[in-house]
Amino acid sequence: MSHIQQSFSVKFEYNVFFTEHLFNSTNPLFAQFLTDHAGQETRKKLLFVLDEGVKNAHPELDKQIGEYCEQLPGFELMEEILVLPGGEAVKNDLQLFYWLVNAIEEHGIDRHSYVIAIGGGSVLDLVGYVAAVSHRGVKHIRIPTTVLSQNDSGVGVKNGINYHGKKNFLGTFAPPVAVFNDATFLSTLEERDWRSGMSEAVKVALIKDAAFFEWMEAHAAELTVAEPKAMHHMIFRCAELHVAHISSGDAFESGSSRPLDFGHWSAHKLEQLTEFEIRHGEAVAIGIALDSVYSYLVGWLQKEEMQRIIDLLKTLRLPLYHPLLETTVDEDDEEAEPNMNILAGLNEFREHLGGQLTITLLRKIGQGEEVHEMDEELLQEAVNMLRDQL
Repeated sequence: MSHIQQSFSVKFEYNVFFTEHLFNSTNPLFAQFLTDHAGQETRKKLLFVLDEGVKNAHPELDKQIGEYCEQLPGFELMEEILVLPGGEAVKNDLQLFYWLVNAIEEHGIDRHSYVIAIGGGSVLDLVGYVAAVSHRGVKHIRIPTTVLSQNDSGVGVKNGINYHGKKNFLGTFAPPVAVFNDATFLSTLEERDWRSGMSEAVKVALIKDAAFFEWMEAHAAELTVAEPKAMHHMIFRCAELHVAHISSGDAFESGSSRPLDFGHWSAHKLEQLTEFEIRHGEAVAIGIALDSVYSYLVGWLQKEEMQRIIDLLKTLRLPLYHPLLETTVDEDDEEAEPNMNILAGLNEFREHLGGQLTITLLRKIGQGEEVHEMDEELLQEAVNMLRDQL
C-alpha cells in the first residue's frame, strides 16, 4: 500500500484603498497600483465592466477611464467597456454570465491582464465569479459604487450568482487583487440605496464592536442625512472589521459557521420570496431585527439592548418587518410550496455550507454566539413583536 501526503498554504493579499475621483488625471492611485503590481515581461490588457446605473449617473466616466488609461505604459485598454444592468437581477441571468466569459475569450484576457468591475455588489459578484473561473483565475479589481458594496461585499473574498432561486448557489472564494472605494460614486446614489447599505454596518457592529454600535447611535442623525464625514467613517470602520475577520479564521468558510452573516438566513429567503423587490440591505435590516428580538426571547439579549437595536434601525429609516416573514403555513392549501416560506431559509442556510445549521445570535451588543437550532414558535413570536412595532 502506497501513500503520498502533502500540505501547502497559499498567501492571499489585497489592498482596500479609499479615495475620491479615482480616474481624475491628478489622482495617481490607480496608475501607481498597476505599475507596482504588474511585471514588465508582457503588455497587460485592461477590460472594464460597468454597472449601467453608474454609467447613467456618471456619463463622462467612459471618457475619463479612456484618457486615464492611455497614459499607462505597458497596459492596453480594451476599447469596449462592457455595460451590465445593475441590481440582483444580474445574478439571476445565466446568459450574462456566458456573455462575459465569451468577452474575456474574445478580448484575449489572460492571467496577466485585469478585469475591472465598477458597480454595486451584484455586478461585482458576477464579474468576480466570471474572472475566477476564466483561465482558472484572471486578476480582478473591484471598484464598489454603493454603501453596501463599499463596506461589505466589495471588500470580501466571495463571488457568486444565484441558481435555482437560491442565493449565491454558484460561486467561488477568489479575493480581488485590489479594491478601490471612491466616495465620489456615493454622491449620486438614490436614497433607498445608500440607506439600505447601512444595515451591514449595524450588523458587523452588533457581532464585533460595541463601541462602533455606540458611535452609530451617537451619529445616527448625520448618517440619516448621509453627512459625508460620518458616512466615510462608517464605511471605513465597517470595511476594516470585515477585512480583519477574513484574516482571522475561516476565510473560505470550510466549516459550518458564517458569523458575518448575522441576520442573513431570513434575509436571503426574504429576497427570494419578494422576487428581489426589496434591496439586500433592506432584507438584512429585517433579518437583524428578527434575530435580535429572537435573541431577547431566548433570554440572551437584555430588553434594553434589544430596544436600542430596534431604535437605531428605525432612526436610520430601515425596515423592521415584511408580511412574508409570517411563519405559519396553511396546511389545507395543497398548492402551497414548502420552500416558499421564510422557515425554508433555515434549511437553505444549512445546505449552503453543509453540516449542521449554524446561526449567529446575540449574547449582547458587540458579542455574537452560534446556535444550531431555532424554535419556530419563538420565531413567530419575534415576528409578532416586529409587526407590533409598525
